Amino acid sequence: MNRYFFGAAALFFACSVQAQDRQLTAADYERAQRFLSTNAEQLVDHAVSRPDWLPGDRLLLRDAGNGTVQYLLADAKAGKLQPAFDHKKLAAALSASQGPVRANALPISGVELLPDGQNLRFFFGGRLYTCNLKTYQLQAQPGGQPPSRRRSATGKQGDGPANRSPDGSKAVFIRSHNLWLRDLKNGQETLLTTDGVKDYGYATDNAGWKSSDAAIVAWSPDSRKVATFKQDQRHLNDMYLVSTNVGAPRLKQWKYALPSDQKVAMIERVIIDVAQARVIPILAPADPHRATLSDDISSSGTLDDVQWNADASRLAFVSTSRYHNEERVRLADAATGKVTELFEEKVKTQYESGWGTINWRFLDKSNELIWFSERDDWGHLYLYDSRSGKLKNRITTGSWVVTQLLRVDEEKRQAYFIARGLQEANPYFAQLCRIGLDGKNFKVLTPEAGNHRVEFSESGKYFADSWSSPDQPGSSTIRDLDGKIRVRLPATDISRLLAAGWKAPQPFTVKANDGKTDLYGLLYTPANLEPGKKYPVIDYIYPGPQGGSIGGNWSFAAARRDNQALASLGFIVVELEGSSNPLRSKSFHDQSYGNMAENTLADQVAGIKELARRYPYMDLDRVGIWGHSGGGFATAAAMFRYPDFFKVGIAESGNHDNRNYEDDWGDRYNGPISDEEYARQANQTYAANLKGKLMLAHGMMDDNVPPYNTLLVVEALQKANKDFDLVVFPNSAHGFGAYNTYMMRRRWDYFVSHLMAARPPKEFKIEIKPDVR
Repeated sequence: MNRYFFGAAALFFACSVQAQDRQLTAADYERAQRFLSTNAEQLVDHAVSRPDWLPGDRLLLRDAGNGTVQYLLADAKAGKLQPAFDHKKLAAALSASQGPVRANALPISGVELLPDGQNLRFFFGGRLYTCNLKTYQLQAQPGGQPPSRRRSATGKQGDGPANRSPDGSKAVFIRSHNLWLRDLKNGQETLLTTDGVKDYGYATDNAGWKSSDAAIVAWSPDSRKVATFKQDQRHLNDMYLVSTNVGAPRLKQWKYALPSDQKVAMIERVIIDVAQARVIPILAPADPHRATLSDDISSSGTLDDVQWNADASRLAFVSTSRYHNEERVRLADAATGKVTELFEEKVKTQYESGWGTINWRFLDKSNELIWFSERDDWGHLYLYDSRSGKLKNRITTGSWVVTQLLRVDEEKRQAYFIARGLQEANPYFAQLCRIGLDGKNFKVLTPEAGNHRVEFSESGKYFADSWSSPDQPGSSTIRDLDGKIRVRLPATDISRLLAAGWKAPQPFTVKANDGKTDLYGLLYTPANLEPGKKYPVIDYIYPGPQGGSIGGNWSFAAARRDNQALASLGFIVVELEGSSNPLRSKSFHDQSYGNMAENTLADQVAGIKELARRYPYMDLDRVGIWGHSGGGFATAAAMFRYPDFFKVGIAESGNHDNRNYEDDWGDRYNGPISDEEYARQANQTYAANLKGKLMLAHGMMDDNVPPYNTLLVVEALQKANKDFDLVVFPNSAHGFGAYNTYMMRRRWDYFVSHLMAARPPKEFKIEIKPDVR
């Protein structure tokens, strides 16, 4: 018996020494970095990136493949795909001035086909050129940047970024807390408001984690009026960050409300007639700095939740309550500011008007309004009378969700929208659908299995459609509004990526912690799994309720963060969409409402255990976890609340105590809970439970999640006499900026050392090459 015991002990000791003596080399890390970002993306051929629709329902695309580049022009109406220009003639023209240039790999960038269809504009050799496509004569252009339809007008030093009018003739900008108008033809400037002061100025969005001086307005279609607001944040506390430098430090100070504050930033809505420099107050109480889509009133550079009618006589808008549980739909007279109350929607938790796109529309011609609601537990569209505020009919129905309302054809009375949940294989796969506003004639326009991404042409008569799945590369077409394929675009080829040792993530389904609900995720494994070997597991987490570890990105991607790179080092990496993530039913999404500290962690543990029963190569005695921002919050919570399951954690930029994060995050997803309830969710409360190895990281100039969120956990760990590791970036913001690859290398080293029990190469420098295709 004693001989057996000592023999077993000796064997265990020998194995432990052998594991600790294992040395990963620079060559191992070099192989791993092949699967990062553009390093991997450059091994993918014929991937159709964001299409550039041109007038006349034509689409310009850049087709890169294995050292070659070709520019193609797809004509949706004619159903043709052909070269956008004569590549040989352009190569000859370029060679004449700069030396030999390959026609099948033109070294040009920023390519634009001008509206006349006869001239091409591009960068070459650091200069901007125009090429006449009849003569192929080149002409150097002044200036360093090509004009863009979305470019802001520039102004004097100290002015905020300008916001152009739809007709391009004028722009508004902020100067000294007031709104100004600039005529872009003659440069003349006009003061539009006069009573703006510090912390009580016009069109500013500098509240909470957003600190911008851009002019936030919604232009009327005729370019004569803007809808905007005067923001009152005089009563708010300040946030402070201090730089690290030689000499006197620099203080960054701005207004930043917290969930515990009695008052938040308020907006007083106005309409401004820019031609007359006249301000018309909208006669409604001030609204909290809130929107139906997100925790900010400007998700796309313009004022959210306001919509003009065609002649700019009326403005529809939605007022959102502080806790996002009350929405008031209103209509303002643009001449008088008088407001008509249409209807309201109240919910027990929080309301959202969609995901990525605001899903309500004001239809002035027919005196109607399309409204988005999850009132039956699924996100759907409803049609209201905009005169009476009464519901006319339901538009969509079913156990699936409308995520984005993309287009409304008022003449044909049809709506085009993205739906998720129609494919049995995966409820997160998106498809474009059409339906009549009467709720009839529903049709799926993109029926192929997979996740679809679409973009309509400028005329709205056609759309580009690309579809794929995480383990299957993409196909792309141009379709008409009945879903008929007009042009087939190049199919993505991943032959070179596979030859480099890349392995596609494996989609999986497991049960949630309740044992009933299906959850979906991706599993990353080494390219060659050794029979009988057990591998340590890393759980990448970004919890609900905002995004999810995978979020809506269920399309093919050559690189998803460093998941495949970590797998190539010898780890099993898990991404799991747990309960309380969006894009499914409201009851699914609301499971963590009022207690964000749940962080889907019970689902993560249950899911990993189920996967380990399915795949014995997963070692449940060596499970690690990491995440950034909300994922950093979840990682520390995992290490403190499940200390016997998660052995190694890396928590980056975490909002560890939501009392110390901007007001709208907690207000929206926790509701009006007490300070005591917030304290029960805070990570520092449970820091003494730490058993494993924990690394904390934060940028000390993080104006999104202030760094003292992490310092609270640091202090609690010190009080509890716990060992931990800390990485700080003295002058970095939320994402670490130039030090992102340094943090990645430290992450690899930490998991290799403490989860794999091996030695990493010393101070390996991760290189991510720019995409030169």
